[in-house]
Amino acid sequence: MKRTLPAILCAAACLVATAAAAATAPDTLARIKAAKAITVAYSPDSLPFSYTDNGAPVGYSIDLCKRVIAQIGRAVGVPMLDVKWVPAQTAQRLEMVASGKADLECGNTSQTLGRLANVDFSALVFLDTGSFLGRAGSAGRLADMGGRKIAVLKGTTTEVRLRDALQKRLVNAEVVTIATPDEGIAMLESGAVDLYAGDRIKLVGLAARASDPKKFGLLPDEISYEPYAFALPRNDSALRLEVNRALSQVYRSGEIGAIFEQWLGALGRPPDLITAMFILYVIPD
Repeated sequence: MKRTLPAILCAAACLVATAAAAATAPDTLARIKAAKAITVAYSPDSLPFSYTDNGAPVGYSIDLCKRVIAQIGRAVGVPMLDVKWVPAQTAQRLEMVASGKADLECGNTSQTLGRLANVDFSALVFLDTGSFLGRAGSAGRLADMGGRKIAVLKGTTTEVRLRDALQKRLVNAEVVTIATPDEGIAMLESGAVDLYAGDRIKLVGLAARASDPKKFGLLPDEISYEPYAFALPRNDSALRLEVNRALSQVYRSGEIGAIFEQWLGALGRPPDLITAMFILYVIPD
C-alpha cells in the first residue's frame, strides 16, 4: 500500500517523539539497584502518619513505606537495601522527588492535579479532611472567626483550601503561615493565634502529644478532602508498579488492619470510606 509523504513524515515524527520520551523517562529501579540503596524523603512531624521518634522515622505511612521498600528490594534483586531517610517538609519532599534527590516520598501528602504536573503518585494510602484545632471552650465555628488569627502550614493544600473557604464564607480572618506543626501548637497554646488549620487526624495527634490535651478542641467545620498518596518520580511506570504492588499486597492480605490499629486504633475502626479505598486498591496479580 502506497503511503503519502505527510503520512510518512507523521510516522517518523511519532517515532522520534516516542524515542525521546523513552530516553528522558527516569529509571529509578536501575539507580537503586546500582547503589544498593534508596533515598526516602519523609515528614518528621506528622504524627501519627510520619514522624521522628528517637532519631528514627515511625508512623502509619512509614510502616507502609517499609513494605514498599522491601518490595522494591525484591524487584531489583537487593533484598536488604540501604535506606537513607531524609526528613523534610511537604514542599521540600516534593521538590526532592521531582529533581531526583529522593526516590520515594513518605508522609501525609495529598495528591492534587497541581502536584501531578511535577510528580506522580502511588495508589491512595489514606483519606482525611481539613479541619481546625482551637483552645477548648473558645473555638466556636469558622463563621465566628472574623478578626481572628488562623495558623496554617505554609505551602500545603490546607493553606490553599483555608484561604478559599474564608473568601467563600466571607470570614475576614488573618491567615498566619508557619513552618512546622509544633510552631502552630505553641502559638495556639500561647494565644498568638485562635485556630490552627490542618488535616483532621494530624490535629488529633498533635493535641494528644501536647502537655495537656484537654486544652484543645476540634471545630466541626471541614474545609477540604485530602487523599494521601506517596509521591514518585514522573513517568517512571516501573517504579510505580512495584510501589502499587506492595500496597495492594498489604491491603489484600489484611495486614493493613494491624497497621491501622497500631497508629489510628484510638479513633476506632476504619470509616467505611477508607475501608472501601483499601478494597478498591487491591489489584489482581
